[in-house]
Amino acid sequence: MKSLSKIFITTFITFSLVACGDFLDVNEDPNNPIRETLPLKAKLPAAQVASVNQETGELNQIGALWGGYWGTTNEGISMFVDLKTYNGPAIRHQRDGIQVWEDVFTTMLYYKLLWEEADEKGASMYAGISKIMIGWHFMRLVDLYNGVPFDEALAGTAFPTPKYEDGKTVYQKSIDLITEGIEDIKSASPGTEAKDDDLIFKGDKTLWAKFGNTIKMRALLRQSQVAEQAGYITAELQKIKTEGSGFLGVGENAYVRPGYLNTAGKLNPFWESNYRNVQGVSTANHQDIRPTNFVIQQYERLNDPRLANLYVDVNGSYNGVLFGNPNTAPEYARAETSAFKGPEENQGRPAALFKSYDQPSVLMASFESLFLQAEAAQRGWIDGAAKSFYEQAIQESFKYMEVGASEFEDYNSQDEVNLDQAPDKIARIIEQKWLAMNSISSIEAWNDFRRLGLPEIPNSLEAPTPASRPLRFMYPETERMTNNEETAKMGGDDMLNDPVWWDR
Repeated sequence: MKSLSKIFITTFITFSLVACGDFLDVNEDPNNPIRETLPLKAKLPAAQVASVNQETGELNQIGALWGGYWGTTNEGISMFVDLKTYNGPAIRHQRDGIQVWEDVFTTMLYYKLLWEEADEKGASMYAGISKIMIGWHFMRLVDLYNGVPFDEALAGTAFPTPKYEDGKTVYQKSIDLITEGIEDIKSASPGTEAKDDDLIFKGDKTLWAKFGNTIKMRALLRQSQVAEQAGYITAELQKIKTEGSGFLGVGENAYVRPGYLNTAGKLNPFWESNYRNVQGVSTANHQDIRPTNFVIQQYERLNDPRLANLYVDVNGSYNGVLFGNPNTAPEYARAETSAFKGPEENQGRPAALFKSYDQPSVLMASFESLFLQAEAAQRGWIDGAAKSFYEQAIQESFKYMEVGASEFEDYNSQDEVNLDQAPDKIARIIEQKWLAMNSISSIEAWNDFRRLGLPEIPNSLEAPTPASRPLRFMYPETERMTNNEETAKMGGDDMLNDPVWWDR
């Protein structure tokens, strides 16, 4: 494993740079963020920004390409080649690859340092938030790599080659850590709670408990196809029920609002990467990322009003591309295909994904939580009607994507949408979840596809074989060079043939 002392240094460099807006406007020097000078109230928002930047950045991008949402124009044919071709060695390359592993461990180490300091100062809410987010990130690593270090992973230089643990064990320990975090938050003494420095819930203990439970529900549903996990799932569901806070509901979103500014590098990162820069110029991604024909066809098949807010029509039609298409046919050129819609293309009004340079970043939206509850209810795991959760989820998605509430009734009345009319209710829930998560938390689309094979997303035309699908990431080169004995214990490292533990 990469030297943790190096990660420690990288952590402080990273978090001295990620901040924007008001939340680092403190008396202490942010360019010297050592433990003694930078308070918890400054460290927490920096960590939260790092978490959401990864979710809306590299993870969203991976999921959008592998989850059926994005392709590229003819002019952008050289973009995302490694992801289009499922080139595992290139993806894991230490210099030019996708640094998911490194970024996650850097962020988790920062939360661990925050947790340790919070314990020393009796600030249990900060410790609890850190535990919940560490649990979140560990499960993200398992989802991409399978077995990873857990017990020895964040222990400083004590374990330069930390022991790996299997994915199922890491999932269980992560869920336990989130449970501890919820209890820490609930037990926080008056006067020690996070407040405005908590960029997600402003120190609301109940919302943090609901968020923790929702993360655990997502983790339990991930295991839905693993028969031997049935008893474990039942026991964990009972713990959630006993805790009593429930899950994120209507209007309860895990958004991050750090105070984005109309300054280069301090705009909302999703906006700045995929829509407009500070000068208002269309970015390369906005010019050449396009919806797939498949996603457009699904919205059109259902007369879905979200389509018009997501993309720009071309002479009255919505035109997509084929994922991984090496053929530069004229119909896949920039001018002939539908770009993302934003205020510039929407008479100054917010659109589905692009609303303003200072829009909040989405860590977890209410509609994801409600779709999780709909699936859990349909499986008989929780109380409540699956139909109610399902319909609330669609309505919350409509709200996020700027669709009027009055349009829901006609939409839901269609046999192809109404849950009562679905021959396979789980499949219908997942289909609507997929439509709602488009380019917002796209990594969940790829996770659901691996878990259930839903929806039936077309494969990349540049896949090694027609049947080849990415099942995981390969361990990064840094791990193979410095901790190869442990990575070897995890078995195969073939991204096209070795699934993660819950993918049955």
